[in-house]
Amino acid sequence: MIKRETYMSRIRPFIGNDLVKVLTGIRRSGKSVMLDLIKEELRASGVDNTQFISINFENMSNAHLCTAAQLHDEILRRASEINGKVYLFFDEIQEVDAWEKCINSFRVELDCDIYITGSNAKLLSGELATYLAGRYVEFVIYPFSFAEFIELYRTVFPDTSVEKCFTKYLTIGGMPYLSNLRYDEAASRQYLQDLYNSVELKDIVKRNRIRDVDMLERIIAYITSNIGTTFSSTAISKYLKSEGRSVSPDTVLNYIKACTDAFLFYQVKRQDLQGKKILTVNEKYYVADHGVREAVFGGNMRDINLVLENVVYMELLRRGYTVTVGKAGEKEIDFVCEKQREKLYVQVCYLLASEETSKREFGAYDSVRDNFPKYVVSLDEFDMSRDGIKHRNIRDFLLSEEWN
Repeated sequence: MIKRETYMSRIRPFIGNDLVKVLTGIRRSGKSVMLDLIKEELRASGVDNTQFISINFENMSNAHLCTAAQLHDEILRRASEINGKVYLFFDEIQEVDAWEKCINSFRVELDCDIYITGSNAKLLSGELATYLAGRYVEFVIYPFSFAEFIELYRTVFPDTSVEKCFTKYLTIGGMPYLSNLRYDEAASRQYLQDLYNSVELKDIVKRNRIRDVDMLERIIAYITSNIGTTFSSTAISKYLKSEGRSVSPDTVLNYIKACTDAFLFYQVKRQDLQGKKILTVNEKYYVADHGVREAVFGGNMRDINLVLENVVYMELLRRGYTVTVGKAGEKEIDFVCEKQREKLYVQVCYLLASEETSKREFGAYDSVRDNFPKYVVSLDEFDMSRDGIKHRNIRDFLLSEEWN
């Protein structure tokens, strides 16, 4: 179990206070382990194990607690036997009907500190969430970064070079459980396929009551094949029509929304850097874990340029940036990244193999006149920085603690 300090440093200031700590993210991205890390930290500060109440609602033995009333009564019964503050840990809380009412009631009735996890972005939207409005803080837990991957991979294969680790990372991605399989290729592929099926069936089909599963799978396959490429719902609709399946652009959008709610995909909007406005058409999508893409659909090495983009995009999210695609005249900048008063631009490519490629990648910044850091990242080993634009090897970029 690695410490995942990136997340702990954000969660730590809220430990012990009355805000509900909500951990969201794709299924099996390590949310349950984060709860264990929080418990570890609490124990180190003197909290006794007897003060913890932990329930995983995907465990069948807890099925009888999946309504607000039953959960409420059970927790009050257990809390009455605890001396001092009660620490509540609820895993996959979305399985409990009207859970927000129940959680809010605990805040009022008990001296408690509450941590919950869920695998759906809609967890805190809608009518019931008004019960918790202003009373929670949310943390999205992503699959492993390259730095986290190396740390765990080297516990299994201690002498592996950074280059070999990165090749492995590009193939199998960052799902934490893979270390338990010792990164065996066949076992990892099987695990990631099962994970994909679980996300599709439990978090997309079942939660959204989707009947046309074949249509959903075709849309997922299209987006997965075209990560990092701008397209519209109309383009998908036309493509499916050519495949003999008729579907309206609105239905396509609904299906895509169900996938982003389950954290399978992330939507990236386009921003006109000159007019400083968000464009409403032709977004890009990236997949939460590129290892799932390889296991289910293949082609990561064939589509290396897109996969590298995907890896960089997810790293930007992990570090807390809001990311858009930048449109500067006729040119496009892969990522415009903003966080509080920070801003940086990132252009991603496989190799700067020719002067023409270099001109295209560095030239994307021609009309951007501000002084914020501008990067071109690629797999090249030599520094090709020019005109104030920084060039970085992608491995070094991902492992850098700071970008400035």
